[in-house]
Amino acid sequence: MAIGDHFKDRAHAGQLLAERLSEYAGKPDVLILALPRGGVPVGFAVAKALGVEFDVMLVRKLGMPGHEEYAMGAVGAGGVRVVQAGLVESGLVTKQAIEEATERELAEIERRDKLYRGGRPPPRLEGRTVIIVDDGIATGATLRAAVEVVKKSRPARLVVAAPVGAPDSVAALEAEVDEMVCLATPFGFHAVSQWYRHFDQTSDAEVQDLLALAWHAEKDS
Repeated sequence: MAIGDHFKDRAHAGQLLAERLSEYAGKPDVLILALPRGGVPVGFAVAKALGVEFDVMLVRKLGMPGHEEYAMGAVGAGGVRVVQAGLVESGLVTKQAIEEATERELAEIERRDKLYRGGRPPPRLEGRTVIIVDDGIATGATLRAAVEVVKKSRPARLVVAAPVGAPDSVAALEAEVDEMVCLATPFGFHAVSQWYRHFDQTSDAEVQDLLALAWHAEKDS
């Protein structure tokens, strides 16, 4: 993908991402973990193209008070939390605000787990090649939380993949994983939505539908 090009939508981005991940096609130990909600259509397209297992990784951004679109950190399953260094010391946010945001987002993770999984046990990660997929990388906070969650389960190989990302955030994540795959790291990156022609909000229903399709296909294979 040339810098400046735009993806049609998340499914199209996932198809292009799958081409870069073709070495993992058809391997039974490979697992795609998508970040809900926007990462799910991308991850589903990748998993479908590669013929590998698909599931979700539940992490949540901690939004800056009053400016929720800006991430001050993220939380993940098992109480994993990543917070930007120096926020409290600089007076930009209080410890109480971080704790309140953490409690709120962990409750949302629990809600989504019940909604999306419906009691289905999480996939085994230990000893597998795990590819974490999102629709783009802005600050990278939620992906860093996802990486920490997966590392606790001792995968054999950990890959992060996204269609587009901020150069600094992509470089920082690259140092944390075995492989970083990002189709474009454009200069002047401001928001993930800039790089998609269609970037509608992904609904809970769409996530549920894609998971049901993936799990049904696995059962039939």
